[in-house]
Amino acid sequence: MQLINYLLYICHTKLNCGIAESIFSFENVMLTYNFFKLILILMTNTVNFENTILPFLGRTAKFAGFYFIDTFQEHGIDLSKEQWLVLKKLHEKDGQNQNELAYITNRSKTSLTRLINTMEKKKLLLRVISNEDRRINNIFLSDLGKSIFEKSLPIINLVINDLQKGISTEELEQAIKVLNLIQNNILKKFNQAKLIK
Repeated sequence: MQLINYLLYICHTKLNCGIAESIFSFENVMLTYNFFKLILILMTNTVNFENTILPFLGRTAKFAGFYFIDTFQEHGIDLSKEQWLVLKKLHEKDGQNQNELAYITNRSKTSLTRLINTMEKKKLLLRVISNEDRRINNIFLSDLGKSIFEKSLPIINLVINDLQKGISTEELEQAIKVLNLIQNNILKKFNQAKLIK
């Protein structure tokens, strides 16, 4: 679309005439011909979004998230998958600061702060000011948070088994490999963009 806008800009601005005038202007015949040829190529080579992996990734993530929450609620646990992930990371290493948690859960600092606020209201976490630097909060599991995490483990196994039902080990390995390739492609683009800035 940017290319089309640029070509329209050339026709209107650089040639000081409308598209119709530029078509009939002898000196601009080749430019006009190439312009419409390019538009035709762009129209015939557009990607059919529905036949790419993107909508499948989005729908699958959304369905899995709904299933995760519904299954937890059926078992009396009020957690989102994001909240469960924070509990899991703190179970592995309690007392992490918010920056560490943001990094390992792939969340922005702002998003993680909102998540921690919600979890603190649910009495799942404790926020403790660091002794070394009063600007840093260390996050700890509360007794309730520990209890709910332990209670959630069999349910997580159930969710994983349900989601992977009918998928062979080879298919699962291939799916993980493809998803890792996609993630690496995205990370390369992010890193390239950072280098340009």
